[in-house]
Amino acid sequence: MRADRGGRNWARSLIMFIGVSALSGALAAGLAIPFAGFAGQGAAQVASTVESLPREFESDAPAVRSRILSADGTLLATLYEQNRVPVPLSAVSPIMRKAIIAIEDSRFYDHGALDLKGTLRAMVRNSSGGEVQQGGSSITQQYVKMSLVEKAKNAAERAKATEVSYERKLTELRYAIAVESEFSKDEILERYLNLANFGDGSYGIQTAAQHYFRTTADKLTLPQAALLAGLVKNPSGYDPTNDLARSRARRDVVIKRMLELGVITVGQANQALRTPAIDLSKVEPVPNGCANSRYPFYCDYVVSKLLENPALGKTPKDRDHYLKTGGLLIRTSIDPKLQAAAQASIDKHSKRTDTAIAAITIVEPGTGLVKAMVQSRPYGNGRNHTNYNYNVEKSYAGGYGGFQNGSTMKAFTIAAALAKGIPMDYRINSPEQIDLSNKKFRTCSGWTRDPTYRPKNSTRSGDLTMVEAARYSTNTYFLQLSQRTGLCSIAKIAAKLGMYNAQTGKPLDQVISMTLGVGYVTPLMLSNAYATFAARGKYCRPLVVTSVRDKAGRPVPGPGFDCKQAIPRAVADGVNRVLSQVMMPGGTGGHLRFGTRDMGGKTGTIQDNLAVWFAGYTPNLAAAAVVADANLPYTNLMYRHTLDGRDISDPTGSGTAGPLWESAMQGALRGLPVERFVAPPKKMIGDPNAKPAKPDKKNPKPKPKPGR
Repeated sequence: MRADRGGRNWARSLIMFIGVSALSGALAAGLAIPFAGFAGQGAAQVASTVESLPREFESDAPAVRSRILSADGTLLATLYEQNRVPVPLSAVSPIMRKAIIAIEDSRFYDHGALDLKGTLRAMVRNSSGGEVQQGGSSITQQYVKMSLVEKAKNAAERAKATEVSYERKLTELRYAIAVESEFSKDEILERYLNLANFGDGSYGIQTAAQHYFRTTADKLTLPQAALLAGLVKNPSGYDPTNDLARSRARRDVVIKRMLELGVITVGQANQALRTPAIDLSKVEPVPNGCANSRYPFYCDYVVSKLLENPALGKTPKDRDHYLKTGGLLIRTSIDPKLQAAAQASIDKHSKRTDTAIAAITIVEPGTGLVKAMVQSRPYGNGRNHTNYNYNVEKSYAGGYGGFQNGSTMKAFTIAAALAKGIPMDYRINSPEQIDLSNKKFRTCSGWTRDPTYRPKNSTRSGDLTMVEAARYSTNTYFLQLSQRTGLCSIAKIAAKLGMYNAQTGKPLDQVISMTLGVGYVTPLMLSNAYATFAARGKYCRPLVVTSVRDKAGRPVPGPGFDCKQAIPRAVADGVNRVLSQVMMPGGTGGHLRFGTRDMGGKTGTIQDNLAVWFAGYTPNLAAAAVVADANLPYTNLMYRHTLDGRDISDPTGSGTAGPLWESAMQGALRGLPVERFVAPPKKMIGDPNAKPAKPDKKNPKPKPKPGR
């Protein structure tokens, strides 16, 4: 019975095959189609189906991995949905081409879209019954099928592209005819080899060669080529990393088939069969995404910035897809030398097991290029790891949202005062405590006051000039100075220099204590703002993506350099003069100065010592370092917090965060030319014989200081 049923199936299949081939014109082209499954279908129905199919085949470009590079061209990360690097057929070794043709379609160069002999042979074998069916698909057919799967947008489309039905076979037939009429055999083989899945996350022959053998497609040997050719039929089942014995057996089948076809000699076959299939210890991992990057936090920030670029797609989802499939070459600002210097500083002054965190960002003045971005806790979900990036705003992937920046904010008050014509020698009586409860401060929308505010100093008090108050970080001086300048002018300058609330994205609050740094900012924001002073008032948006090119090498539009004169040069020169005095002996940053370079800086300690900062710069580079409690509820760094494995007994901007800044900048500046600040106008420096301001006699009960 079984033999009779098989004979009837074969006869019906053959009749239907001839009928449909004639209707479709396939026989005239020397084509064939496996119609074993067509039994029971009417010839008219099948012919109608054939005639209704599209006559042109439009395949989407295969997904190609994108690469993110550092400023010196070293690889930072690979992004992909399918790990693929297309290569021309000329870059594929001849033995690889022979191996894939031998096992998949030995008459590839002799037939049209389909192989008549191969298809009839498969029909005969399949008609004998049993569950194992032999296909007669040519390489062209397989390419069509792979392309349809590749362009499927959802699970339903993928299922339709792989369903077992005569409709799918007919579709592949019509498309195969179209492909054969449009492309040469070599072009089809090239597309096939670049599209094929070779298992273990490797798509395309070049990636497979690199992954399994750490070589390139043009250097594949016979045993290597045979193993890869054997994978295409069942990429998962024959994957050597899943089942080495099965993979070797499949490789040997390919070698024997090549011998049977006379592609290789007996000697070549025997030698190849004796060769070990693969050294699994040398299989190259296929890293994907920022988690596997050398600089994962920076990489995440780069990707976040790319997802803002409308040139990559209409929506963030479209852009993300293009990033992982478009074969983009993305160059970034990160300088491995400077990154290493910053990381060495983190390693020297902190440990991942510390309860406090440390973070540093380095920016280049005049360009906005972000040269380094490091932190003490490494990337990940394990113990003493984190996915938070402590250097960037909350609006970006993993962004923590910053910390209050303390007295580093006084630099913007200095700029506002100088811009209003207040000279550096401007004296204000600055007592240890001051009562501001009845004082009003002008904001951009009116006035503000705090009836309970009675701040005090933690450093030197007295009759001080602007320079002296900056050197000692005297709170009561700068609070009074901010009243004279108005909070609005400070807020406007800070905003022009890229400062805003890193948690909400809104402008910094214009409150009485604004000059003492009560707003949440990031090391990236602060280093870039200080870089503006170093660049003589030229503000540049922070830039991490310097160029993007598509897989054809064409430039993709992007934000690029975005610089403008934010404050007058003379004002910036004046700020540089004042902050350079902070770095002189006796100043809060005096012990952090090194070499003979011009440098300016400012310390910052927020209320209750929840965070301490040091931000400083030379004409070449600007950096901001922070040490903080990053775990809710925030607690004073003085109590039960460690840095570098030791208790933090006296957290200060100069003594705690300062050494991080110093070590990082020493390494980063090594080899860079020594540049000088420009002297400010003499009238801005002022008259050293100016009369002191009248003292404030009120000295009420103190309130805890917001910063120093």
